[in-house]
Amino acid sequence: MEKNVVKQHYKVSKRERNLSNNHNSFLIWFTGLSGSGKSTIANAVEQRLHDEGIKTYVLDGDNIRRGINSDLSFSPEDRSENIRRIAEIANLMVDAGLVVLAAFVSPYKKDREFIANTVKPSNFVEIYVSTSLEECERRDVKGLYKKAREGKIGNMTGVSAPYEAPENPDVEVKTEEESIPESVEKILNAIKTKLES
Repeated sequence: MEKNVVKQHYKVSKRERNLSNNHNSFLIWFTGLSGSGKSTIANAVEQRLHDEGIKTYVLDGDNIRRGINSDLSFSPEDRSENIRRIAEIANLMVDAGLVVLAAFVSPYKKDREFIANTVKPSNFVEIYVSTSLEECERRDVKGLYKKAREGKIGNMTGVSAPYEAPENPDVEVKTEEESIPESVEKILNAIKTKLES
C-alpha cells in the first residue's frame, strides 16, 4: 500500500502562509494531569493571541475523543494512537499557518517526543501545567477521580496509570502558585519571538 502513496507537493508553502498571516505557525502543547488547568489556560492563551490578530485553533482532548478518536479506549496502546493522530492533525494545521494549542494529558514522554518529531522540534513548544494530584483530585472538575477511586474508571492517569512529567519543558506553569492571568503572561512572553515571521 505504502509504495502506492505519493507525496503531493503544493504550490503555496508554509512560509508563504506565515508571511500572509504576518506570524509564524507552530504547536503549543499543554500537558498535565486531568484537572490541572490545561484547557482553561490554553483557551485563555488563544483568546489573547486571537485579540492580537494571530490565526489560532485549540485541539482539546475531550473534543477530539468525541469525533476522530471516538473509537479509542484509554489503554496505553490507544492513548499512544490518540496522540499519534493528534500529532498528524496538528502538523497539518501548523503547515496551514495556524498557531495550534493542544491540551492533552499525554502522560508518556515517548508520545510527547513523537509529537515534537512529527511537527519538527522547531515547531513545538511544550507547556507543563504542573498541578499536584491532590489539587487535581480536589478540583475533580469532571468527577473522574471520584469514579477512578470507586473503581468505575480504569487506566486513570495519576490513579491507576502513570504520568511521566516533562523533565525540561519550554514553560512550566504552577497552577497552585500562579493565577491564570500570570500563567498566560508567562506563556505569551515565552512564545513572543517565535511568533515573529
